[in-house]
Amino acid sequence: MTKPTQQSAYLNAYEAIRDKIFNGELTGGTKLVEERLAEELGVSRTPIRESIRKLEQEGLIKNRKVANPSDADLRHMFQVRMLLEGFAARSAATYMSEESLTKLHECVITGRNGTVEEIMMANYAFHDIIVQASHNPVMIDIIDRMQSIIYLFRKTVVYHKRPFLIDEHEEIYEAIRDHDGDKAEKLMKEHLQADLDFCLHLLQRGQLK
Repeated sequence: MTKPTQQSAYLNAYEAIRDKIFNGELTGGTKLVEERLAEELGVSRTPIRESIRKLEQEGLIKNRKVANPSDADLRHMFQVRMLLEGFAARSAATYMSEESLTKLHECVITGRNGTVEEIMMANYAFHDIIVQASHNPVMIDIIDRMQSIIYLFRKTVVYHKRPFLIDEHEEIYEAIRDHDGDKAEKLMKEHLQADLDFCLHLLQRGQLK
């Protein structure tokens, strides 16, 4: 059996640490110790160091600790999402293909009838289909680099069953289907504002994990 390459060791370490954050094994404020993680994952410290650097860029780690987002952190991230995804929804109303529109509607249906994990995937796909429809590679790249931290908040709104989440998806879908860019942008911004308000409420009650 050949030794894993440096790249695969880095990817494996990155995914392992990220998943520990996602599943709550590493909670907010936990200090990351390179030596301990290297021993636990059976790799050298180099891929651990590279993984931590990438997770810092993605917002999951701050100052070598698992991020514990403040009110301001949440507001800043969602403000960026509102600007970018609002514009993406407006663009989608003009440029989205019939095939993508069908997939967007399937996300709404899954959101109403799926299991929690299926709803999580449908929620991700719904937003991703709209962002991809912008055909703006710079915007797509910025959103992609935010995906890890976005995942944590997506998990929050799905697992805590935010009211009207899927109703809002359906309204956004209908605006895009009807080629109403103004309405699609407005609804997307309101949708993300509702996500932010819900996460802030849980954060203030100590329930945001």
